[in-house]
Amino acid sequence: MTNQNVTASADGGQVRASTLELFFDLVFVFTITQLTHVFTHHPSWQALGQVALVFGIIWWMYAGYVWLTNEVAPNSSGRRTWLLVGMFSFFVLALAIPDAFHGTGLAFGIAYALVTLVHAALFVSGGGASARRAIKHIGPFNALAAALVLAGGLVHGWPQYLCWALAFAVQVLSPYLVDTGDFIVRASHFCERNGLVVIVAIGESIVAIGVGLAGVKITPQLIVTVSLALCLAYVLWWAFFGFDDERGEHALAAVPERERSRPAVVAYGYALYPLLIGIIVTSAGIQLSIGHGNESVSLAAAAALSGGVALYFLAQFFFRVALKLPRPWMRLLAAAAVTATIPIGVVWVSWAQLAALVAVGYIAVISDDLITLRSGQHSSYV
Repeated sequence: MTNQNVTASADGGQVRASTLELFFDLVFVFTITQLTHVFTHHPSWQALGQVALVFGIIWWMYAGYVWLTNEVAPNSSGRRTWLLVGMFSFFVLALAIPDAFHGTGLAFGIAYALVTLVHAALFVSGGGASARRAIKHIGPFNALAAALVLAGGLVHGWPQYLCWALAFAVQVLSPYLVDTGDFIVRASHFCERNGLVVIVAIGESIVAIGVGLAGVKITPQLIVTVSLALCLAYVLWWAFFGFDDERGEHALAAVPERERSRPAVVAYGYALYPLLIGIIVTSAGIQLSIGHGNESVSLAAAAALSGGVALYFLAQFFFRVALKLPRPWMRLLAAAAVTATIPIGVVWVSWAQLAALVAVGYIAVISDDLITLRSGQHSSYV
């Protein structure tokens, strides 16, 4: 390829992300938007459970495509065409999300089966010998999960929840049931691609600001509230990309190649799952509360706003533990601190909760960064 954003390694994989992969990520924007809509439409524990279950199923295979392009560079017309087929299938998945439990489950299941099929086919046809061995081990579990998702689309009520929960369980457990050491993880591409997914998701929180203000009169008070919401998105960005993004790449690259797949799946698969759920819930909280800056909000809206950020920090705790990064406990403290801001929006006003959330989150992140700087470490941004 002549694309300057792609660099292929000698054995056929990638060391930097391609623009086609960025194009692929546009579908993920729509997926996040749809999941946010599910929660904001009926904010409840049931909606949160549905979001967590559906996103978990989607995230496993979406992350699987990150592993795929890490090994199979989209450097031919055939590969690019099949990636676009996978992209189309993900788009159908996203379209089916709002009513997945009430009528569009079959469309969801068929699209998921096609996503899984394209993933396996590209690995087998385009991957190296080690990748083919690896997908032959993990592929049957992916196929079983796809069959369960498809079966869930054919039924309703608790059998559908059971089928999809079992599919999710198969996905989560499968890396521990087979040897994944044959997967080659090129840390530079792998970490960059996952970082781009996080950026895309944080972008949804900015979209939520605009959605939540549709039809609202622009006033000085509103502008202040919008500024606070944008600052919150910045805090989320800085918390991950200030230091952890680069440190994560360096830590993963330092692991011997044969042993790299396990920390990769834990840090960038398991840990990013609650992190992205946190962004979705935060986006929903912004959408539910930003138009009520001078009013109190419901407990569901306040809990989504602060609870989403808390979940984001909790996920960063697991991310740091998985890669043995310094001071994971500080993210636990941050999660507890931002959770304490929930009552402000319920008993006082929405903008005050948002301001407290930004202040507490910013202080937690900066305090951690100052310790890092004093130890002599730096990043691209500091």
